[in-house]
Amino acid sequence: MTQHVDYWFDPICPWAWMTSRWMTEIEGIRDVEVTWHPFSLGILNEGNDLEEGYREHIAASWGPARVAMAVRELHGQESVKPFYDAVGTAIHPEGTGEEDDAVRYREAILRGLREAGLPEDLVEYAGKTDYDEALRASNQRGLDLVGDDVGVPIIAIEGTAFFGPVMSPAPKGEEAGRVWDGALALASYEGFFELKRSRTRGPQFD
Repeated sequence: MTQHVDYWFDPICPWAWMTSRWMTEIEGIRDVEVTWHPFSLGILNEGNDLEEGYREHIAASWGPARVAMAVRELHGQESVKPFYDAVGTAIHPEGTGEEDDAVRYREAILRGLREAGLPEDLVEYAGKTDYDEALRASNQRGLDLVGDDVGVPIIAIEGTAFFGPVMSPAPKGEEAGRVWDGALALASYEGFFELKRSRTRGPQFD
């Protein structure tokens, strides 16, 4: 029986990217169907007192999330994952070489659109508010399931949601499957809430 999974991501989050690579692997080795939902860390951090450097980073993060939502609204749910795969690759494992976040993300968006076979003029939605209401609603759907003290990734398995798992590197093959089976076991217990340890490494991209 196919398990239906909902996955919330912000394209700029390296940890959501790592977990999405694992989730992509799972789609190939387990009977799992994933729906990919744009999420905005910009929305999540509205009104928060942020350090200046991080505030600028979060301000720039609106662009990729807005374009991801524009892709969904204008080209359908089936276009979200190809765009995320391409823009995420450009932002995370490969990068653009540009230090300024706003410029770097615009370059990554353009590359993502090209590689996903989508119109490049969608990049203009990075600075538009046309689909902010839909993006806010997507954020809220994820947070309603898991609580408001988390970010991304958010995974919901048949309605049971949790933040994470946060991992580095992303497991592959049957090891990925074993991790998935363990996550399912934890999610199946209604009383399970949290399992955590300090990170000892950053994102390790392939």
